[in-house]
Amino acid sequence: MFEQVKDALVESLNIDGGDIKLESNLKDDLGIDSLAAVELSLDLETEFDVEISDEELAALVSVEDIVKLIESKQ
Repeated sequence: MFEQVKDALVESLNIDGGDIKLESNLKDDLGIDSLAAVELSLDLETEFDVEISDEELAALVSVEDIVKLIESKQ
């Protein structure tokens, strides 16, 4: 699942996949701001056929959080 999320991050946000680790902080390590987070959530919803609420989106801090959220919805 991590590799799939990593690929989605690379594609959605046009960032280097080598910079993405499970423990990467979305804001501090990957530079994801609130607008990019919304764009990412829409791409994740499409990619993984899940719904991500605004509250869930706001609670995401790391790549691991994204992986856990998607796994919990599948």
